[in-house]
Amino acid sequence: MTDIAKPSGAPLEEALPEILMRLVSELHDVAYLIERIEPQLLELGGMAILESPDSIKVLQGIDLAVQKTRGIAEFIDTITGTIPESWTVDVSTAISLVKLADMQRALTNGMRHGHSQPLSKAAGDFDFF
Repeated sequence: MTDIAKPSGAPLEEALPEILMRLVSELHDVAYLIERIEPQLLELGGMAILESPDSIKVLQGIDLAVQKTRGIAEFIDTITGTIPESWTVDVSTAISLVKLADMQRALTNGMRHGHSQPLSKAAGDFDFF
């Protein structure tokens, strides 16, 4: 794990609206990452990919995944506006279940509109896990 998780039994209470807005930011990142797949598939497969019904279904599935991810983000963003800042929740267990350290940090350290995945990583960069 990372140094983010508090010792066992110590609650990590945070304002629910803050947590939800960080989640919204992560969902927008996911939508962006999914959206970047489509042009790469077209580049790899060429225009012939548009002639295959199965390929068209995959491309439509990518579009649908982006739309659904953005829709969920907008839904959470909208309902968050009605939640009082005084509402807090213990996120200790939920955070301990997040396996990506960068995402765990983004969801716990107050980065309201930050990003867990640096979108400017150079090609070829990867993390061992």
